[in-house]
Amino acid sequence: MELENGTVKVEFFLLGFSDHPELQSVLFAVFFCIYAVTLMGNLGMILLITTIPHLHTPMYFFLCILSFIDACYSSVIAPKLLVDLVSDKKTISYNGCVAQLYFFCSLVDTESFLLAAMAYDRYIAICNPLLYTVIMSKRICCQLAIGAFLGGTMSSVIHTTNTFHLSFCSKEINHFFCDISPLFSLSCADTYKHDIVLVVFASLVEAICLLTVLLSYVCIIAAILKTASAEGRRKGFSTCASHLTVVSIYHGTLIFIYLRPSTGHSLDIDKVTSVFYTLIIPMLNPLIYSLRNKDVKHAFRKGISQKFLSC
Repeated sequence: MELENGTVKVEFFLLGFSDHPELQSVLFAVFFCIYAVTLMGNLGMILLITTIPHLHTPMYFFLCILSFIDACYSSVIAPKLLVDLVSDKKTISYNGCVAQLYFFCSLVDTESFLLAAMAYDRYIAICNPLLYTVIMSKRICCQLAIGAFLGGTMSSVIHTTNTFHLSFCSKEINHFFCDISPLFSLSCADTYKHDIVLVVFASLVEAICLLTVLLSYVCIIAAILKTASAEGRRKGFSTCASHLTVVSIYHGTLIFIYLRPSTGHSLDIDKVTSVFYTLIIPMLNPLIYSLRNKDVKHAFRKGISQKFLSC
């Protein structure tokens, strides 16, 4: 291990769950199963949407991208975590740590922007149904998706640069991946200014995304309540239930992790919460959308029946 101007330049040690050595094998089995289900669920959703013609609509276009992001950002974390659980040497290179933080932040913020775009899509579908196909054209959908990726990339560049401009006096990261708060705790100097940058830009992303979601659903609820029939209202709320569930779980967890006051932070609690949003949420998203969506369930049954008939 070498230090240059007080900064670790070669590698970090990820402490992860090493304070519970008796649980390493159990955790490996649990996390491996979660990761396997995550990949199967999200890649299965992508395959289903791309191969079933009647799912080629704006809503499922965004859902397909959401599944891709979930599979990717879980893969940024899970493989390294699984290796560390069965390895004595739990290290990550300096450049590897930079790359992990960059891709993780990029994909997480991209998902935030994408969930906002999906809320706007539901707003147009319910409040302007006659103009839905005109407003949500392929061109507009692609622009919204590209905008989400660009927003996530720019936000990640800011957070990664802000974090790795610090000088680190320790090589031990009390986490299972290179996250911002654990890296801040390794700093040789006061991180007040860096905390301000983190909170300002994280709050900006959250404000833009949550405000878009909130305004969209205020309009959606107002439109649904004006519907005369109870069946129409039930169908309207059912259309948005899956998206609202995903948004609530996802943003609630991110706010708890990144927008709490820095005083009194418990890294052990952060680790447990991080497991939830890096591994559990990407697994839950395709389940939430498939179990609550008649079109997806019908397409899945149809695909399975055609597969068996072809055999």
